[in-house]
Amino acid sequence: MSETLGTTMLEDRAAIQDVITAYAHAIDRRRWDMMEHLFHDDAQFKFGDVAGDWRGFVGQARAIIDPCLATQHQLGQVMFGFEGEDICHTETYMTAMHTVPAGYPIPDVFPDKRKIYSAVIAGRYVDRFEKRSGEWRIAQRTGLYDWREFREMEGADMSGLPEGSCGYHDERDPSTAAAARYLP
Repeated sequence: MSETLGTTMLEDRAAIQDVITAYAHAIDRRRWDMMEHLFHDDAQFKFGDVAGDWRGFVGQARAIIDPCLATQHQLGQVMFGFEGEDICHTETYMTAMHTVPAGYPIPDVFPDKRKIYSAVIAGRYVDRFEKRSGEWRIAQRTGLYDWREFREMEGADMSGLPEGSCGYHDERDPSTAAAARYLP
């Protein structure tokens, strides 16, 4: 099927890309309240053992992510497959880095190595976006693992760095203005 990238389609692609990017931001900055602006109310989510409706996902994700010292999700290429005007299937490559502390509480996710280490996950988000009431949101997300590895690390403690030189998980983070439209 040949698609012409007209203004409307480019606008739709940009709106969908914004949601994909805001999701990574929400996870890394622990801005869980943003999720209600990214998923439709009836959206479904599955990534490994984490599955169910998006609200249940947020609870499970918090249990996994909040104990980490830091996370960073890097997004790669995105492929768009429009199905009419109100449905778009996407595939987004991602690499997610997690700084896992000693005593991590969910060993089925990240083993407790009794020291700080880095867990790197590479995979893809395969999404079904739907445009409802003029707004693109995720209707279904399937996360896929392509590979993962655990790395020893040094220098993870950034407590000696000056105030304001590291990211925060609250409104002090300088990105707050960029994410404002998704915040409650």
